[in-house]
Amino acid sequence: MEFVQHKPQRGVKLQPLDEIDGFQVRPGYYNRDGATAAQNGVSFTIHSRGATKCTLLLFRPQETEPFAKLEYPESYCIGNTYSMLVFGLNIEEFEYAFQLDGPYDKAKGKLFNKDNVLLDPYAKAVTGQRNWGERPENGENFVYHARVVENNFDWGKIKQLETPLEDLVIYEMHVRGFTKDESSGVTAKGTYEGLRQKIPYLKDLGVNAVELMPIFEFDEMEDARVVDGEQLYNYWGYNTVCFFAPNTGYSSVVEHNHEGDELKQLIYELKENGIEVILDVVFNHTAEGNDDGPCFSFKGIDNDIYYILTPDGNYYNFSGCGNALNGNHPMTRRFIIDCLRYWVTEYRVDGFRFDLASILTRDQKGEPMAEPPIIQEIAYDSILGKVKLIAEAWDAMGLYQVGSFPAFRRWAEWNGRYRDDMRRFLKGDEGLAGTAVTRITGSKDLYDPRMRGESASVNFLTCHDGFTLYDLYSYNVKHNEKNGWDNTDGDNNGNSWNCGTEGETDDPQIEGLRRRMVKNAFVTLMCSRGPAMFYAGDEFCNTQFGNNNAYCQDNRVSWLDWNRLEEYGEIHDFFRYMIAFRKKHPVVRKSMGRSQCGFPEISLHNGYPWNGRTDYECRLIGIMYAGRNEEDTMDDIVFYGMNTYWNPLDLQLPPLPEGRKWKVCVNTFVAYEDGKDIEEETEFQYGTMLKIPPRTAVVLVAE
Repeated sequence: MEFVQHKPQRGVKLQPLDEIDGFQVRPGYYNRDGATAAQNGVSFTIHSRGATKCTLLLFRPQETEPFAKLEYPESYCIGNTYSMLVFGLNIEEFEYAFQLDGPYDKAKGKLFNKDNVLLDPYAKAVTGQRNWGERPENGENFVYHARVVENNFDWGKIKQLETPLEDLVIYEMHVRGFTKDESSGVTAKGTYEGLRQKIPYLKDLGVNAVELMPIFEFDEMEDARVVDGEQLYNYWGYNTVCFFAPNTGYSSVVEHNHEGDELKQLIYELKENGIEVILDVVFNHTAEGNDDGPCFSFKGIDNDIYYILTPDGNYYNFSGCGNALNGNHPMTRRFIIDCLRYWVTEYRVDGFRFDLASILTRDQKGEPMAEPPIIQEIAYDSILGKVKLIAEAWDAMGLYQVGSFPAFRRWAEWNGRYRDDMRRFLKGDEGLAGTAVTRITGSKDLYDPRMRGESASVNFLTCHDGFTLYDLYSYNVKHNEKNGWDNTDGDNNGNSWNCGTEGETDDPQIEGLRRRMVKNAFVTLMCSRGPAMFYAGDEFCNTQFGNNNAYCQDNRVSWLDWNRLEEYGEIHDFFRYMIAFRKKHPVVRKSMGRSQCGFPEISLHNGYPWNGRTDYECRLIGIMYAGRNEEDTMDDIVFYGMNTYWNPLDLQLPPLPEGRKWKVCVNTFVAYEDGKDIEEETEFQYGTMLKIPPRTAVVLVAE
């Protein structure tokens, strides 16, 4: 390497100070990690605590051999940070990576190798995996390169919607699977653009937040294999390659040096339509895997810092995916905060759902912490001050923190107890009536409102992980044979019920019962205190054919079949009605202040007025919500009743204040039709006595 030093000219900005192999250079922007385009060059900054030497590699697009190797002069390293501005580079004409030299001692977690080509952890775009499901031509020798991105998307005056968390109806979806099937009817199937074309559908449905399964750059080819003639991939994307870069395989067009613009346009238009965007983020492990996995980024930069290691230098596997990020090391904490801030400022996202968040509560030895620094820093960060923070409060090695996740009065949780308890209650298990009441009314046994507020419990019955709502009432057991693991993968305790026949059936009674069970589940979710979430396609009974772990199925198993929207139009319309009902009656989702009529905020009427008893055989519950409406002119009073028994049961309603009467709004035993008078088809005597059919939910309001 040829090195030539220039004499600096004082008063001239960004002048070259040195020359390396024909490139004019100078120290770069030390406070800006990654690649930063300047007026007449590009600054490249990377930090490593253990490295002894750093080299910048420059590649022509799609080429494997660098056209330049620029070793950082010693004077360009301040502390543990290497920074160099290279003049005369056109960002459209190169890709870049790094090589770091240093000690190699596996037992101490040091894995430096001067020949490894390393991806910039702060890269805003990753090259080489543009086309979904295709390996680059260099195949097994594939290495990741980064590309400089010009962030000049015009957000105009768009702002964060800041919808209160408890008011959210969250729609969890997979970007590719949402529109990939031919039946989706969009022109750019399986992409951000395809999803954008479905915004009118989402707005009509009424959801006000979408939760996107991982959209950071990931490697769908990890563990790619063929099973029974079907090509399988790492379809879900829970194996992050780069945390700052959007997955280019989800883009419908080539966006060289403008990666992310299509995603930004999607987010912009979702916001214009009142729909928030929550990202499912995976800060618990990376695609570098275990000891047998590749070394393409963190392992070669500071392996002993970014990962939780055993005393002999191996990887703790709290994620079940080979490694675990060392989230409470100061350097990793800084990286995570920088990443979250980037997605909030550059992509204007409204919140994050943290996959296996309990790993982020572990210290550098893997032990749980009472007050994890990273959880606290995220909670109190100024840029993140108003975004939603939702924890999946468990990990793959048994650390279950539902109700006890360190919240700092900011974090909400996926309420796994709600899912499990309510699934059992709704299918008719005994001894769960009292528990169901607790879950529906906000799980105060888990989330003390004085400490956690009213929005800590994100209630859900389905998500990507497990049965779809239709499959929940179509299969007693999982059917994951197509995953290639002899049906050993996936949850064995799905608390499902097939309604009498396993799988598809032509029996109209069973099909009718399944539809009713689906409606019962959604009524209950919409009438539960706290934010609500359901899985895309549940609104038209999408099926995964009994597969409850479809992480590898990039095919009709996981893709939404939009033809079912017509077949199950009644279910779709009922979902849309219930979402609108929930919005119209905020008293069902949060406290609205003391009622004028004197009714308690929440009261129980299990069979007859003011009966709060829930013995072991109790299958009938009645919950009344009361509070001031938003106009403060009249109390908003809503009654939810649920009969999980196989026979009809009588329910006597509490008397209302003078001049008001009960009106039946929902009866899941009756086929739903927009505008239909449900009360006419409900056995309702004297305005207070209901006969609730078997396995049926009812909802009434006080008029």
